[in-house]
Amino acid sequence: MPNGSAGVKVRYLEEERPFAIEQVTGMLLAKLKETSENALKKPVADCVISIPSFFTDAERRSVMAAAQVAGLNCLRLMNETTAVALAYGIYKQDLPPLDEKPRNVVFIDMGHSAYQVSVCAFNKGKLKVLATTFDPYLGGRNFDEALVDYFCDEFKTKYKINVKENSRALLRLYQECEKLKKLMSANASDLPLNIECFMNDLDVSSKMNRAQFEQLCVSLFARVEPPLKAVMEQANLQREDVSSIEIVGGATRIPAVKEQITKFFLKDISTTLNADEAVARGCALQCAILSPAFKVREFSITDTVPYSITLRWKTSFEDGTGECEVFCKNHPAPFSKVITFHKKEPFELEAFYTNLHEVPYPDARIGNFTIQNVFPQSDGDSSKVKVKVRINIHGIFSVASASVIEKQNIEGDHSDASMETETSFKDESKDDVDKMQVDQEDGHQKCHAEHTPEEEIDHTGTKTKSTPSEKQDRLNQTTKRGKVKSIDLPIQSSLCRQLGQDLLNSYIENEGKMIMQDKLEKERNDAKNAVEEYVYDFRDKLGTVYEKFITQEDLNKLSAVLGDTENWLYEEGEDQPKQIYVDKLQELKKYGQPIQMRYVEHEERPKALTDLGRKIQLVMKVIEAYRNKDERYDHLDPAEMEKVEKYISEAMNWLNSKMNAQNKLSLTQDPVVKVSEIVAKSKELDNFCNPIIYKPKPKVEIAEDNAKGNSEHNGQMDGQSGTETKSDTTKDSSQHTKSSGEMEVD
Repeated sequence: MPNGSAGVKVRYLEEERPFAIEQVTGMLLAKLKETSENALKKPVADCVISIPSFFTDAERRSVMAAAQVAGLNCLRLMNETTAVALAYGIYKQDLPPLDEKPRNVVFIDMGHSAYQVSVCAFNKGKLKVLATTFDPYLGGRNFDEALVDYFCDEFKTKYKINVKENSRALLRLYQECEKLKKLMSANASDLPLNIECFMNDLDVSSKMNRAQFEQLCVSLFARVEPPLKAVMEQANLQREDVSSIEIVGGATRIPAVKEQITKFFLKDISTTLNADEAVARGCALQCAILSPAFKVREFSITDTVPYSITLRWKTSFEDGTGECEVFCKNHPAPFSKVITFHKKEPFELEAFYTNLHEVPYPDARIGNFTIQNVFPQSDGDSSKVKVKVRINIHGIFSVASASVIEKQNIEGDHSDASMETETSFKDESKDDVDKMQVDQEDGHQKCHAEHTPEEEIDHTGTKTKSTPSEKQDRLNQTTKRGKVKSIDLPIQSSLCRQLGQDLLNSYIENEGKMIMQDKLEKERNDAKNAVEEYVYDFRDKLGTVYEKFITQEDLNKLSAVLGDTENWLYEEGEDQPKQIYVDKLQELKKYGQPIQMRYVEHEERPKALTDLGRKIQLVMKVIEAYRNKDERYDHLDPAEMEKVEKYISEAMNWLNSKMNAQNKLSLTQDPVVKVSEIVAKSKELDNFCNPIIYKPKPKVEIAEDNAKGNSEHNGQMDGQSGTETKSDTTKDSSQHTKSSGEMEVD
């Protein structure tokens, strides 16, 4: 690619285009985002992405850029071994308390392409990565390759074919070898390899057993032990200090790999974690921890720096450069450190990996950082510049901030103040002193790193640790004698292999266009498929369910149209815009819908007619009972009932006329009355008749008679007239009936 990184050339929309690795990874992440959104039925924005622990700064920034291309907000780039450790530790209830000796666990991850080992120390609610080692070029694919090479040589001799010349055949051989490798992990006997029509119409066959396979891969198995040895050395642990060994990754299922690990640790290995999902599970847990929406058990994670990092700058001494290792290998991360420089002008810091042989690719540079706007003090002395360097939550190095400390003397105490501040730094060196103090990272999680004493490094490389009380005294002294003002300085960064913002924006824009193009293409394909489906489906039904509903003449005509459409689809209609397919479908439906309508009407009409007929009969029964003075209906209004009688008579006439007209028609003719009309008539009948014929009868309560009798009796005793009492009780009973609000409904 123009910026020196690798890219991929592909054919896209009939033209060859190069895509940067960030774009390709962005496409993959966008697809995963889409899959997640479809499964969760909600938009996905935040995520945690796992990366191999050996990724350098450039690779980590590249993954972050890919996440932006995919429209994802990456909350954390997490080392795969750390994700596994989190998935293991967060559910463990029996971890030692914080004040006790931690439990050390080794995690071994051998996947398709890389091999990583880490040692972690666990306490309750806390994990600390002690060390990580790796072989970036050892994984399942190396074992597949060994098998592929073996069978390629065998087939060359046995069948006189060169498999490596044919990409398709080689890919099939890789797939079969992977299956064979998995079978050999579970079975020690001879296993066959058979591939039909492999190449040049040849069927090939061979066999292999586990012993042969292990013989083929001796050199690969020899690479399992060195990282194990290195990780124990770096963590300063003995075999007996390790409480368990957890393995994940597909390639750890190979018996010989397990054997090597067991042989080294002299301990049984544990497979409590899901070998395929442990990393993704760890990332999901980390995402939940970082999200305010989930309540997760408190769990702090301290990771490590994979490679030692050094800063270099120009000095006014003879050698011309100063150097300082700011982060050593396996240093806790995330972490910040503050370095103090004494400068009179802007200066540049160059960050690089200290040991080039540790880094997977031959470029030790991380980037250059220019601290701008540095000037001498008003009295001509060097300015004191504090520079904060940081390894952030993603494991990426940066010069986070820089500030100049200006001395401001208090009124009336000039000479004394300048003397005091001067002496406090005089003995540390001349023009260009660098002092380092270590700050605890104020990151996203609690207790990222334990409290570290202030560390000072001068240009000769000797370290002095000042106790907090000394530091406090010095601060108090300065505060008493003079004011100190801190001014932030601008920093210009030039990072190795960093994607420019303009380029990244163009990648994001391109991804958006391609997603839109995919959407349009899907819609176009769906429209094309709809036409094809209609042709096949309708043709099939014409010979079965629709057969009675179309004349022979129309059948011949429609069959010809369907045949022509089918031919068109596979010729000039193969690649047409969406609208053409939409129009084509509408055209076909003009022929097909009348037939479909006749069939549907014929199927549903009997039920609708029966339903309406039943309702008419029910109303007629009520009318009959009303005429016969049935006491259930003696409260109905005669005028209303007359209306009902008239309405039912009209409804019967309508129904009979429509049925007679319909019965005269053949099945190939359009119906006289539609099911929707019959259903509407049925609903109209309900709305008109039901409120009248099912009008509730007024409720007469038995209590009324008793009340009447009692009141008459009382009235006579009290000397009241019977008529008066009667009228009163009637009034009372009517009020009582009204208040109870009861109705008798038949």
